[in-house]
Amino acid sequence: MPFIQVDIEKEIKKHCKESASFKKAWDESREEYKLIGEMIRLRKKEKITQSRLAEITGNKQQVISRIEKKENSPSLRTFCNILNALGYELQIIKKSNI
Repeated sequence: MPFIQVDIEKEIKKHCKESASFKKAWDESREEYKLIGEMIRLRKKEKITQSRLAEITGNKQQVISRIEKKENSPSLRTFCNILNALGYELQIIKKSNI
């Protein structure tokens, strides 16, 4: 049985048009992925390994890895603790389009 090639972006757009709840969940997940991506970028910029970050934050390296692979969503406390260990903080800024 051959594999069927699927255009993921097209499927996501289709589901977003068909379901408001899917679109809302998708849009919310994008923001989370952006934050985790920024955390990864900062860790690498600061030249801190996952193992060292885990040591500093009191987590296991596997926890940091799962967060970075987006397999687990960190709690807000854990996320802020990681940012603090990297020398950064989370800020909330009002959107200009609202």
